[in-house]
Amino acid sequence: MAPLFRAWLAEHYPLRAEHVMSIVQNLRGGRDYDAQFGVRMRGAGEYARLIEQRFVVACRRLGLSHPGDRAGRSHVGMDTSHFRPPKTAAGERQLDLFQQ
Repeated sequence: MAPLFRAWLAEHYPLRAEHVMSIVQNLRGGRDYDAQFGVRMRGAGEYARLIEQRFVVACRRLGLSHPGDRAGRSHVGMDTSHFRPPKTAAGERQLDLFQQ
C-alpha cells in the first residue's frame, strides 16, 4: 500500500509529498502503514489527538453525537417516510430483490 500511495502522491502532489508522508509517519509511529487490526484505522500521537479534538468540537457545534460523547446525545434517527420505491421505464413498481 505504501509504495502505491507514495507514487501517486509524488505524481499528483510533488511539492507536498514529503510533508504529507511526514504527517502519515507521525500518525503511524514512524512507519508509512500499520496493517495490525484495530490500529490501521486509527492514528496515534499529538497530531491524531489534534484531529480528534477538532472532530469533537465540530460535532458539538453541529449538535451531532460522536464516539466517546459523554453528553448522552443519541444518534439522529433516520426518516424513511419520504422514500418511494423507484418505478421502471414502463411505470411499474420495481420488483423485489428476492421475488421468485
